[in-house]
Amino acid sequence: MSAPAPPVAPPSPANPAERRPRRPLLWSAVALVVWFALGGLLGPLSGQLSSVQKNDNASFLPASAESTEVNELQAKFAARAELPMFVVFSRDSGITAADRKAIAAFVAELPGIEVGDDKTVADYAVPGPIVPIPSADGKAVLIGVPLDSDKVSQPMSDGKSPILRTVESVRAALPQGSGLEAHVTGPGGLLADLFSVFGSLDTTLLGITALVVALILILVYRSPFLWVIPLMSAGFALTAASGVVYLLAKNDVLTLNGQSQGILTVLVFGAGTDYALLLVARYREELHRYESHFDAMKVAWRGVLEPLVASAATVTVGLLCLLFSELNSNKSTGPVAAIGIVCALLASLTFLPALLVMPSAVAGLLLTGVLFGVLFALGLPGGAAAGLALLLVVGGFVLGVRARRAAAPPRWAFFAGWPAGRWGFWPKVPRHDEHDEKLSGIWSKVAAGVGRHPRRTWVTTTLVLLVAAFFVTTLKADGISQSDAFTKKVDSVLGQQQLGLHFPAGSGSPAIIIGNADQADAIVAAAKTVPGIATIVPYTAQTAGQSTGTAPPATTPKVVDGLVQFQATLTSASDSLAAEQTVQALRTAVHAVPGADAKVGGFTAINYDTQQASRRDRAVIIPIVLAVIFFILALLLRALLAPFLLVLTVVLSFAATLGVCAVVFNHVFHFAGADTSFPLFSFVFLVALGVDYNIFLMTRVREETQLVGTRPGVLKALTVTGGVITSAGLVLAGTFSVLATLPLVFLAELGFAVAFGVLLDTMVVRSLLVPALMYDVDRRIWWPSALARRVS
Repeated sequence: MSAPAPPVAPPSPANPAERRPRRPLLWSAVALVVWFALGGLLGPLSGQLSSVQKNDNASFLPASAESTEVNELQAKFAARAELPMFVVFSRDSGITAADRKAIAAFVAELPGIEVGDDKTVADYAVPGPIVPIPSADGKAVLIGVPLDSDKVSQPMSDGKSPILRTVESVRAALPQGSGLEAHVTGPGGLLADLFSVFGSLDTTLLGITALVVALILILVYRSPFLWVIPLMSAGFALTAASGVVYLLAKNDVLTLNGQSQGILTVLVFGAGTDYALLLVARYREELHRYESHFDAMKVAWRGVLEPLVASAATVTVGLLCLLFSELNSNKSTGPVAAIGIVCALLASLTFLPALLVMPSAVAGLLLTGVLFGVLFALGLPGGAAAGLALLLVVGGFVLGVRARRAAAPPRWAFFAGWPAGRWGFWPKVPRHDEHDEKLSGIWSKVAAGVGRHPRRTWVTTTLVLLVAAFFVTTLKADGISQSDAFTKKVDSVLGQQQLGLHFPAGSGSPAIIIGNADQADAIVAAAKTVPGIATIVPYTAQTAGQSTGTAPPATTPKVVDGLVQFQATLTSASDSLAAEQTVQALRTAVHAVPGADAKVGGFTAINYDTQQASRRDRAVIIPIVLAVIFFILALLLRALLAPFLLVLTVVLSFAATLGVCAVVFNHVFHFAGADTSFPLFSFVFLVALGVDYNIFLMTRVREETQLVGTRPGVLKALTVTGGVITSAGLVLAGTFSVLATLPLVFLAELGFAVAFGVLLDTMVVRSLLVPALMYDVDRRIWWPSALARRVS
């Protein structure tokens, strides 16, 4: 019987590496069109994100705390809710007659100061007389201006907050040059300074973050072009996430504050770039194995799909665990950041691959932008310049396609038409059948060292981390005062200091007592027995000054629904530990009054309740996050022992990071302390993101184990993922360190903690501890799956 005829090979193009399958091109083009359409629709909305921020007390209050109940009951006593703004004048040698004359002139001018939108201070203030109150020592004068909370909560025509504009306008009108010191402070002044910080998030923070990521990517890729692609993908992801968050916040589906917006920016850029690094590295690796860049991308995409989805799911679920928090600020940060992670994942799995296989599309976009800028600068109108620039670029591509089809295409045609999908890596373009330098680079040497001394490696690194973790006992995370919350002395903080020097330290932020009217005398009597109370004033709603706690005591309290309200001015600064102890004692005293049903709220009580809620959140949320992460890792690795060991290493890394933070915060930066929510936020980000890198490593370990066995698989996975994971860690550390540019202690501390913790994870835990431990345990790490019974 004759041998069967050999199969006939299908005809192939002259250059197989340049063949252009229709389906991949179609899907890539669709992905690009969809993302550019999303960018066009959501881009304008993302630019307005700051306008839907809510940074008032209600956005941060504990959901079920006593101070929250008091805040709601206060609305019954006034036709409008008030936000006190204070102007403090002071002179160390004493207020002079000329000072009093200048202050009187300022008070007369104050209501008519222009704020914007054809409105003045009087349009935003609660109607009533403005009465200057001299201090007992004769060295200061206090002016209280209660703002209408409802009016100042409505953004102005330019999207700015009326609180910020009002305070800025008042500060600009203060008397200058006479030696009289003047500051705008109180809750209104503090909020304005917070708005000033958070208002720069959509410009300053975004610009610095993009610059840091671009510089790191240029160093990582050593290519003049490739860095643009991951950065563009992350930028589109942030645009989509910001647009979605804007729509949800605008329609009151979720709450956005400045804190969550800042975290959203750096998290999307960090995570999006991390995902891009993993895909680009795997794509580069597969280009050595496949002639067609489409085939290489298909294999690379499938190879990173599982770890990327698992990584994003881990971070997303970990962030959503913040919904179990009692603090509204934490509840808002969870879904906002989770939306950012989901958008980063979608962009990395759709938009980024399309950009990588069609880099000429990116070149065309950049060239179009450059030509538009040139033509616009030459005087053409924007629409005409954009149209002409696009026409020139498209014409160039058409000529390039025709040139490439010629017998001897010119060299410039290399950049025209549909690309090969490789030149984006220039000057180190990966070639088919070419040796992959990663297999003989520095990480192959690190892997060899781990393989020679696995037990010594993981024991040594564990001991070092335990020593660092020992210092966590010195971390001061019991909260910080408002005056210590800024990294620099802003005007409102200086005003608070002057307020405390010349008036009762708690002036302007009294404790609020609300109880049954038939027990009013008993409530006052109980409150007066508490040390640290300067005065107790019944709320009469006769003058605006009385709502600040600085007016003389009235006699007849206002009764609403059988309730009365008292304002207790404290002798200690309202944001101090002593004031919190006074509020605790005040609550104990008034709670003991039979039939009074008295409750204590106000600024100090809010701070105290917030700290208590933060401690409760740490105890509840941290175990939930650990359980969720373990469950996801178990599903991903089809094992129980490996996930258990990975969670232990991440927790150890977290403890070591907090220990180092304690030393740096106390002895290098000299911060007064850390916010009570700092450990929780650090844990959520560090544990979720730290597990990310272990997921990237261990999914590759499992893949290689199925081919060569556990121990060789560990070393091979460390070799091929070492560079990309370390680069991802550098990018994420760089993006979070940008938070230190904002003058807020909480964000500066969080940025340092995440940046250092990520570097510790990538340089030590994932590079040495985890692979050495897995190598030493060998195939038992896969227990109880079948891989645990496979001989290496």
